[in-house]
Parts: sequence; structure tokens; C-alpha cells
Amino acid sequence: MSKFLLNIVNQELSMPYINLISPANPEISIAQNDIAGFMQKAMRLNDENSRKLRAIFRMSGIQRRHTVIPDYQFSDDKDWSFYPPLNNGKALPNTGDRMQLFEKHALPLAQKSLEKVFERYEAKEFTHLITVSCTGMFAPGLDIQLIKKTGLNSDIERTSIQFMGCFAAFNALKTAHHIARSEKDAKVLIVCVELCTIHFQSEFSEDNLLANTLFGDGASSVVVSNEKTKDALEMKAFKSVVENDSEQEMAWNIGNLGFEMKLSSYVPEVIAQNIAKLGEELMEKLSLTLKDINQFAIHPGGKRILEAVEKGLKLPSEINASAYKILREFGNMSSPTVLFVLHEMWNKIQPKDKVLSFAFGPGLTMESMLLERVEK
Repeated sequence: MSKFLLNIVNQELSMPYINLISPANPEISIAQNDIAGFMQKAMRLNDENSRKLRAIFRMSGIQRRHTVIPDYQFSDDKDWSFYPPLNNGKALPNTGDRMQLFEKHALPLAQKSLEKVFERYEAKEFTHLITVSCTGMFAPGLDIQLIKKTGLNSDIERTSIQFMGCFAAFNALKTAHHIARSEKDAKVLIVCVELCTIHFQSEFSEDNLLANTLFGDGASSVVVSNEKTKDALEMKAFKSVVENDSEQEMAWNIGNLGFEMKLSSYVPEVIAQNIAKLGEELMEKLSLTLKDINQFAIHPGGKRILEAVEKGLKLPSEINASAYKILREFGNMSSPTVLFVLHEMWNKIQPKDKVLSFAFGPGLTMESMLLERVEK
């Protein structure tokens, strides 16, 4: 058989799987109520706006968030170390300061997420590395640091996915899927690292209130290959759509004092109106319907996002039990968050179960993915 035909056969036989998901967080974990105290002080809120902030925090569905910045646990600005005390005349840290903080903390957090990976795999086994972040960037980047610090091959093929927001893990998984389909012996390592809390904005606005309420820090590593391990999730299909005329409903801009979030209150309604159509188009690829789905893994962008998915799919809140748990314990960590949800569900997914997953981000982009647990 010719090499050309062998390649075709290999592509047909290659069935990319998620073999392992390994999440991690910074050590600092702060109760939502304590973060609210910092926000009131740092945003210089009056009594009316303080009540508004407290109400938003109470309704967020979040109990704790992780961060690399200890300041958020202190309402007294004398205890702050990264942010300047309010009356000393200094401005908030600029974007350069925040990128230095990202560079300092991204590698240790990535390494923490890799601990479980290297218990199961040797670093030299990996042929491809995909790094993901929308909250920081530098060069030489995280990918180079990981090669130097973890023993990955110096000639490992590298891809960086940056500034795509909360749905970026889907793009990493799709990239890994295509790599595995084209190279049967590929073993792809994905590392998502997001330090959302380094981008606190003190100006009082609806966008900043929502961002300051929702986001936490986290990382997750993922192994993708054609190896059908006993508990693997086969990646069956993907579908993406950018909703027309919704690009200003969710955006992520680089400002002088960090990255600035645009998060419209209309986002949940856009999702509720369009999620069913996206899900149907994805499932049509495999001649499936919603009745064939056993589990749901939804990115918990916020409590209202999860409620919008339930509304759009006409399904009960129980489908999002794992997503609500992740939101409650960690907040929205951007790209790794849906991976945290899948990790939380990992042992609950039975052989042959089909898992429908969604994530959302700037654009307004809606990503979907269908997974299936392998038979034991």
C-alpha cells in the first residue's frame, strides 16, 4: 500500500481522546464576602453603590475564588502589597506591572496543574504542546518555560492560543484533535493558565462590577492522544458560531491599567435565544438529538449564563449541577473553567454516555463539543 493510502487509513482509524484532565489553583482562596470588602474600599464606593455591589456578590452563586494577589482578602488598604494605598497618590499598577506578575505566577501554576500528568506520563512522551491564556503574554513565553522546567522535548511542536477568552479551551481541544487525526502517534499536552484577578479595575461601571464579581485564577492541563485508555472521552464533533451583531456584548481589550472586560447584561439572553440551534447543528453531524445526551458540561460564565442555557435547551437546573459547583467554589476562571467542570464530572460519566459541552466568549462566540465515554 502506498504511503498516501496509509495516511488516509491512519486518519480514518485515528480517534482522538481526552485521556486526562488535571486542574489547579493558586494557594490563596478568599471568601466572596471578603473580596466584596476589598472592592468597596478600592472602588471608593458610596453607600448606595456599596449596597449594589454587595447585592451582586450575594446573587453571584460564588462562595470563594482563588487568586495570586493577597490584597483581595483585606478591606484595609494598609495591608495591600500589589495595589497602592488609596491616599498615597499612586495610580493602579499599569499593564506592564500586571504582565510581570503574570510572568512570575503563570509557570508555577502551570507546573502545579501538570503534577498529575507527570504521575502518569513521562515528559518526553509528548510530541505537541498547546498553551492557552487570555490574561497574560510574554516572550519567550510559557511554552519555552515549560520546556526548560519540566523536561519536555526541546523540539516539541508548540502552539500558543491567546486572547480568545473563556472558550479558548475548545480551540485548544480542536487543535489537538486535528493533530491527533493527522499523526497517529501524537501525544498532545494542553496547558491553560489564566490569572484573571490581576486585571482588577477600580472605575465604577457595570462592566467592572460584573468582572470584579465573577473572575478567579486557575489552570488546567489536558492530555489528548489516539490512545483509548479505559476512562477516556472520545472527541466526537465540534461546532462554533459567532452571533451576528453581538461583538460588543462581550469583549476583552488591552488598556493602560490592565485588560478591560466588556460584559453586557444582554449576553445571557443572546445565549438563551441561540443555544438550542447550535446544539442541534452539532448533534445533526452524528444523527443525534437532545434526547440522546446523557450529561452536560457547560462553562459557568456566571449564574445567569447557566440559567440561560437551561432556558434555551428547556432543561432543568440539575443538568448543570457540576457547573454550579465549580462556579460556587472557584468563580469563572476563563479558559480552564469548562475543563474544571469536565474534571468534576469525570467519574460520573458512564461508558457510552454522550456529553454535550458549551463555552462562550468574545465575539459573541459560542462553542460546542460532543464527547463520548469509551466502553470499558
